[in-house]
Amino acid sequence: MNLLPQLLIAGVVIGSIYALAALGFVLIYKSSRVINFAHGQIIATGAFIAFALTQRGLNFWLAGLIAMLVTFGLGLLIERVFLRRMVGEPIISVIMVTIGLSSVIEGLIHLTPYGAGNFSFTAPAVLSGEGLSVLGTQLSRTQLAGVLAALALLGGFTYFFNKSTLGITMRAVADDQMAAMSVGTSVERVFALAWAAAALTAAAAGVILGLMSGLTLGGLAGIGLKVFPVVILGGLDSVIGAIVGGMLIGVLENLAAGYLDGLVPGGGTREVFPFIVLIAVLLLRPYGLFGTKEIERV
Repeated sequence: MNLLPQLLIAGVVIGSIYALAALGFVLIYKSSRVINFAHGQIIATGAFIAFALTQRGLNFWLAGLIAMLVTFGLGLLIERVFLRRMVGEPIISVIMVTIGLSSVIEGLIHLTPYGAGNFSFTAPAVLSGEGLSVLGTQLSRTQLAGVLAALALLGGFTYFFNKSTLGITMRAVADDQMAAMSVGTSVERVFALAWAAAALTAAAAGVILGLMSGLTLGGLAGIGLKVFPVVILGGLDSVIGAIVGGMLIGVLENLAAGYLDGLVPGGGTREVFPFIVLIAVLLLRPYGLFGTKEIERV
């Protein structure tokens, strides 16, 4: 069996989840120019809320929806209580707040029964059974559902930003906050919505990833760091960039694992390769493939 199609398809599967997780970074940065270092912990929070609800007998689909709504509220809370107070402060101060939030959220998860150990969702009946063969590679129904759900959410948010009034307003605030305020736009409302929407997409990514590969706090929270190469490659302020970057990084890390692990003692190239790409992009094209190139005139 040809190895290349397997690696490419596996890369697209995981890349779609990376793209959905990266979308949260883009939503926040696009509206407020803030990078959220607590994003991975919010991903884990959404996944474990859904898992806890299923453990209490709730339907998986309903549990996932509730988890997304709860994290939507968490995003609003974080913006209102912590980030709104930091408006106008040096960017390093804002970054340190999000790093502190990541530690606090992770510590709170450790206080729950789900903070340590490995867990897994019980797949709904519709996702059991034979999957689909693509180019000789067998994909389970769970993987197919995860990819389709991630692509649907990515498509929905792309449409939202490009066509809806609120999405266009968020883009306007990202371009020029003062100009947006001068025409009566509530910048604070836009910031709050961006954080809430980012948290919602984080929960969706966490639930999908948990369904496909299980739930561990380290694994889910680590996704927040792992998608940094995605957003840098695609462009910090580009939704399309998050999608393309996610797919590229997913494919590249699988190709590295398939073809380079045998050449490196101990393997593990898939963990390192995305960050090699990150360094290369920062050196050659620091604004990413689709990011906005900013020019300042002095």
